[in-house]
Amino acid sequence: MGSFKGHIVPGTLFLLVGLWHMWCSVYRYVTSPKTFRIRVWNPVPGFGGRLKYLELYMVVIGAFIDLCIELVYAPHLKYFVDGILNPSHMNNFEHSGMLIMFFIFGLTALISVKTSILPLPDGALTLIAATAFTSEYLLFYFHSTNHKGLEGYYHYILVLLIGLCVITSVAGTLVPSSFPVDLSNSIAITLQGLWFYQTAFTLYGPMMPEGCQLKGDDIVCHSKLSQTRGELLANFQLFSMVIGVFVVISASYSFASSRFNNSCQERLQTADGDL
Repeated sequence: MGSFKGHIVPGTLFLLVGLWHMWCSVYRYVTSPKTFRIRVWNPVPGFGGRLKYLELYMVVIGAFIDLCIELVYAPHLKYFVDGILNPSHMNNFEHSGMLIMFFIFGLTALISVKTSILPLPDGALTLIAATAFTSEYLLFYFHSTNHKGLEGYYHYILVLLIGLCVITSVAGTLVPSSFPVDLSNSIAITLQGLWFYQTAFTLYGPMMPEGCQLKGDDIVCHSKLSQTRGELLANFQLFSMVIGVFVVISASYSFASSRFNNSCQERLQTADGDL
């Protein structure tokens, strides 16, 4: 069983990273389509370069904080009961394994780009990111928490979105110059973040479907009709998010094309004139 905060925290991280990747993918393609390459992380410009690695710091610090919540705060250091792992917190232990993978990815990427100790290419870092998403996929697919009914439906959609993150990350390694693949990966990450938010507000917040309620650790629907109505509502929410993301992409591409593509063309024309 999850919680409102337990979905909001990772949802915020995925949403911020996804939106940032989406804009950077569009910007890099518009400004230089012929030399476009997929990037597993994108530097933040300005401020004298002090925020260049902000995205990676967010991944590392965010994963570490969430890891501390799952592994330290939630079980209150009571890892063993009667000589075995505390059965009341198996959910937290599983989440910790996933978070460790994202922490390793962020830390490895930082070491790779900031030092000469481990100079990995973007393709290798993309595969490490795909491994982190794979661990997340396996966690939610083989979850010890028995998700049933409406709760299970929301987590099933989440598993599908995580699977898209895995597929597009691996594809990014195989086709490193593909703008559609890079954009698809950012879309999948963004939708995953949005769905974490939607799950939090629906199952543990004020958007619970009519006829269903949270009882103890379970989402209980009064009838099969109520559960079906809740699942249809989940489909509508997902479709709305997909449409919303494509509207954001279209607006971003239009803005980037009108502002940066013209500037690039003017610089090329000036260079041709000088020659």
